[in-house]
Amino acid sequence: MMNTLIQKSDLLNIIDYEKQRDTYRSELIDYKKNRRFKLGPNILITFENSKTMKFQIQEMMRAERMVHDSQIEEELNVYNPLIPSGDELSATLFIEITDPEKIRPVLDSFIGLTEGVNVFFEIDGEKVAAEFEEGREKEDNISSVHYIRFPFTEEQKNNFVNDSSSISINIHYGEYSHSIVLDDNMKNSLADDFI
Repeated sequence: MMNTLIQKSDLLNIIDYEKQRDTYRSELIDYKKNRRFKLGPNILITFENSKTMKFQIQEMMRAERMVHDSQIEEELNVYNPLIPSGDELSATLFIEITDPEKIRPVLDSFIGLTEGVNVFFEIDGEKVAAEFEEGREKEDNISSVHYIRFPFTEEQKNNFVNDSSSISINIHYGEYSHSIVLDDNMKNSLADDFI
């Protein structure tokens, strides 16, 4: 189940994780290939589920040398809400800027992105719009990292999972307009999150 909440008992302690880390990281990097979508030069969307969130928690435990239950519980409280419920897809949207001198102008160009139907899936002409986590954009600035959810109706979910029609992920905001048509591997990887 890719939408099961992570329990403390699902996690390896930092010593055992270190022994398996190279293999685990390699597997996850390969797994994420069908879950990462580069929409133009500045937007990267990575779809999350319990598998990707477990990796994030394990990496945080390793980096912060977490061994106390209370620390681990805090991480679970941060990452478990990002796992999709089964009627939605959940993702992290990154506004990527490689030129330090362009950080502010590029970020400013995305102010307003979190309002309206600007990031969406399109399935047979029907849009499933992203809902952005609140508090990551203000009137005069926007965060470079956003947590988004795509809530699906039962019919939309069935079309995504069972239909052979074209499915795309899109961003249309001002002059920034990019889309990717999902191939079968991408579609199947995301469809697993509905199970």
